[in-house]
Amino acid sequence: MRPESTLNPISKLRTADELQKIIVTAHSNGKSAVFANGCFDLIHVGHIRFLEGARAQGDLLVVAINSDASVRLLKGAGRPLQPDVDRAEILGSLECVDYTTIFDAPTVDSLLLQLRPDIQAKGTDYSRETVPERGTVRAYGGAVAITGDCKAHSSRDMIQAILEKFRS
Repeated sequence: MRPESTLNPISKLRTADELQKIIVTAHSNGKSAVFANGCFDLIHVGHIRFLEGARAQGDLLVVAINSDASVRLLKGAGRPLQPDVDRAEILGSLECVDYTTIFDAPTVDSLLLQLRPDIQAKGTDYSRETVPERGTVRAYGGAVAITGDCKAHSSRDMIQAILEKFRS
């Protein structure tokens, strides 16, 4: 029988305090934690490849999802297309994702400081030198990894293609 977390994807959604305890336990058992973050508003193959690449970097993958308010600030009016709890449930249904959380801050610096994952994974639209939180990660002894395929997919482009296809 599968563990409860794989039967109910929303059960992978955790608070930062819960994740801190989970990661401490993982570390005490010799396991490494990987952290990835993003809006994940309209899931596409680029997201899947990024998350699978992130998961390959360690034993446990935590995905932090921008809250609805932070997506609006980053992406503008009309976004997100899906509420944050729905995005968390969708990502939680992926086998490569162990846990999800929702954050409201402009960056994940404070979350990284609290959780202290071994690796922060970012997509190929970054380099190790351009990851905004790289100083935070390095300060506590973590590392940054760039994962996924070349940035050839975006939710914005998918939304535009849908609008163009269905305009009358």
